[in-house]
Amino acid sequence: MEPVLRTINAVISALFFICYTYQFLYIPLVLLKKRRPAALPALPHRYAVLIAARNEENVIAGLLDSLAAQTYDMSLVTVFVAADNCTDSTAAIARAHGAVVYERFNHVNVGKGYALDFLLQHIGADYPEGFDGYFVFDADNLLSPDYIQRMNETFSAGHEIVTSYRNSKNFGDNWISAGYALWFLRESRYLNCARNRLGASAAVGGTGFLFSRRILAESGGWRFYLLTEDIEFSVYHILRGEKIAICEDAVLYDEQPTDFRQSVRQRLRWAKGYIQVFRRYGAQLLQGTAKGSWSCFDMSMSILPAFILTALCLLANLTLTVLGLAQGDGAWFALRSLLECMGSILATLLVLGGITTASEWRRLHAPGWKKILYTLTFPLFMLTYLPISMAALFMKVEWKPIHHGVKLAGLPTAAEPR
Repeated sequence: MEPVLRTINAVISALFFICYTYQFLYIPLVLLKKRRPAALPALPHRYAVLIAARNEENVIAGLLDSLAAQTYDMSLVTVFVAADNCTDSTAAIARAHGAVVYERFNHVNVGKGYALDFLLQHIGADYPEGFDGYFVFDADNLLSPDYIQRMNETFSAGHEIVTSYRNSKNFGDNWISAGYALWFLRESRYLNCARNRLGASAAVGGTGFLFSRRILAESGGWRFYLLTEDIEFSVYHILRGEKIAICEDAVLYDEQPTDFRQSVRQRLRWAKGYIQVFRRYGAQLLQGTAKGSWSCFDMSMSILPAFILTALCLLANLTLTVLGLAQGDGAWFALRSLLECMGSILATLLVLGGITTASEWRRLHAPGWKKILYTLTFPLFMLTYLPISMAALFMKVEWKPIHHGVKLAGLPTAAEPR
């Protein structure tokens, strides 16, 4: 048993090293390499804001108010809301705040991708002149006052797909919301920023992104309906040679779940969505990797292997531990191996969370003791992904709305410190 277990752990460790060492090298790249300033002055552009909202009467006014308070010339911006299968006053509140609202009632094709497609079809029919660019937000978002101004600067520099820095409205609520927040902050800071430093493509993270009229036209409209439509959107365009940029100065605040059951449901959908994307685009990503595309390799690694490899490691060690106990042979070695496996995973996650907390300390809106406490609980939050990811391999998963209720949380009214 002992030689078998050593071999399994050695193989999995080698695969981890091959797949993910580069992401640790991203960290000094971000910390040491400065950004290149925009070379050209920003030109004014006409934008459409797309918001897909399902029963979001508690929060949508906050987003619309933060849009109205932008430093950008908002006469150039039209806000559109798809009130998607709403049974509350979302549509009425959005209209009262000046948005153009289209109501959708379809209980067969359910999900954000379908709502965005519905919205863009109506915009195409009613606004045939179109717009230069299209922003996508979730109803629970809030924006820093200079958000559109900063995004416009990056857009004017020639980037036709732009994502932004994703912060949290409710980091300090509990260990669940903080776990989400640290993961998204790490994604913004140490994945997307690093990718752009290297001249590679970033990835869209669900909300807070912008794409051009050309991108919309070449996509044939919004055609991304998988459970993780944002990852599908990113992969689709990366495979076609597009580079997604990140505007590090455009800060968006997102509300994270605080209820564990709701969190499991959401992350189960994400895990299933990653599997769907890999099934549809995995072969093309691997082909692109073989041809030397760093962005294809990066997206391949981001979509699937981490949780699969971790789950295999734990499953192998746990299985052999149980067999050892049953046979009375080598049980201690197997158990020790399992604990070492778990310990190395938790230690790695603690390092990643700690680096993110330290570098983004001033942008985390919570008391100092909570920042430290939730950094320590971050590995536990991430570890709960393992059973979720395993379940996603076998379960049928459908899109279900996430309840939002955080309106304001003492967020800054000016640009954040950098």
